[in-house]
Parts: sequence; structure tokens; C-alpha cells
Amino acid sequence: MYSTLISVEQLQALQQAGAPVMLFDCSFDLMQPAAGQAQYAQAHIPGAVYAHLDSALSGKDDPAAPSGGRHPLPSREKLAAWLGSVGFGNGMQAVVYDRNGCNYSGRLWWMLQWLGHEAVAVLDGGLQAWQAAGGLLESQEQSEKNPLFPKQKYLINHARRAFIATETVAKQLGTPRQTLVDARAAPRYRGEVEPLDPIAGHIPGALNRPFAQNFGADGKFKPAAVLRAEFDALLAGRDPASVVHHCGSGVSAVPNLLAMEIAGFAPTALYAGSWSEWSRTPGLPCAQSHA
Repeated sequence: MYSTLISVEQLQALQQAGAPVMLFDCSFDLMQPAAGQAQYAQAHIPGAVYAHLDSALSGKDDPAAPSGGRHPLPSREKLAAWLGSVGFGNGMQAVVYDRNGCNYSGRLWWMLQWLGHEAVAVLDGGLQAWQAAGGLLESQEQSEKNPLFPKQKYLINHARRAFIATETVAKQLGTPRQTLVDARAAPRYRGEVEPLDPIAGHIPGALNRPFAQNFGADGKFKPAAVLRAEFDALLAGRDPASVVHHCGSGVSAVPNLLAMEIAGFAPTALYAGSWSEWSRTPGLPCAQSHA
């Protein structure tokens, strides 16, 4: 079982052994929401199911959505229903990937853990690593002609990861019980630019670690020891157990969260609504800084 990362070689070994594995292609583009599905249709790892951020992995039209912001979490029931509809079952290994530097695949990794599913791993290096290793690709037409898994019922289990609501973040603001880590690029964190949300800036007191800092030049996560040293330096003595990750809408924060686990830290929390919910909530403080 793989529960954080899986290499291309490890994935291929599972496939060759006939293990029950389902792949999810999470490729996406915030500025062009249809682009990821078009890329998937053109080429994806054989057998992979497309997981659309706006529909499958968000609860924008879900009255039971437990969080807000631009990409609210769907209810656990809605997510479980979608998983069953594509043939994913409780006894299967999930492997998630994208072609966007793990920006979007981490979302489904976290959501499956939230459903209580431990056997889910991010393909280290994404689609690019698969191609570099000589892995084959197929088109949507081919995958639709050869469906691999019948529909089934996915059963929800006890959540393995936790998210924090806006009210809790606000209540714990400025206390040692909470260390906010913002995964957005530095110019957005500082408030110099804001292409998506109504207010530029960051939650007061939040530390900044752009999620891309977790990867080496090959697009794979840095070694565990390197990640640990970098997070130790960022936290500067703060309790790792107090960390709450966030970003713009709760998506690109996950690579930081996953990197901490790779580094050997215990699972940390996600502020799912993130800046997009915080900045739209009346009365909450917003900060700016300059390089």
C-alpha cells in the first residue's frame, strides 16, 4: 500500500502484478477550466479517470458543502457517490497525478484521506515522469471503449485528515495553537497582485512557503531530509502540530501538507476555504507586506 508518494516504477510493478489500482488524472488550469479535460482527452495514462476540479472535486452546487471559497469541499457523501460512479472501491489503491507540478492532484489525495481511504498516493513527478520513463499514453476515445471498472458503492470511513473552518482560524489567530502556512506565490502573499480574489494580501501572521518550493528540478518532491530542514527553518521553533495550511482556495496548499508528511511530521490541518473564503468574510483582518 502507498499512502504518500508512488514512483513510476512502483506503479508499473503494481500494474504488472495485477493489483487493484485506479489512476486519476487531475490536470487543470484555473484560468482555462476546460483545458485540463481537453489535455486528458488528448493523452493520459492508460485507464486513468479524469477528476475535474470544478465538478468532481468541488462542491459549488452542493448544499451540504462543509467549506466555502472558490473551491468548496463537496460533502463526503457526494464525493463517495462520484468515486463509486467511476468504479472506485474501498479495497483499491488510488494513484493521483496531473501535469501541473502536483498543483491539483494533491487535492484528491487529501480528499480520499478525508474519506478515510489510506491507500492513495501522488505519482511523484506526475505525467511528465511517466512519459520520461517511457510509459504509454492513450486518448479518451480509447479509454471509453475499454472501461476497466464497473460502478460500485464506495463506503465512507473515519476521516484520516482534518480541515479547519474559518471560524476556528479566526478564533485561534495570533495564538501559539495555530501556525498558518500560505502556499501562494510570494507576490500574491505580499498583496502586490491578486488575479482571483477580491482583496490582495494574506491572513495576518501567516508564513509564506510557495508550494513549488517542495520540488526539485525534475518535478519530483525533494528528499525527506531536505524538506524537513526547510520546514524546520520556516517554522523557526513553532510547534509543527499547530500548522494549518492554506492557499487561494484550498487546492495548492496540499503539496505543503504532503511535503511535511514526507519529511516525517505528523499529519497537519488544511484550511479548506483559504484566502478566497477569508477575504470574502466581512470583518476579518487582511494584511499586506512588501519585499
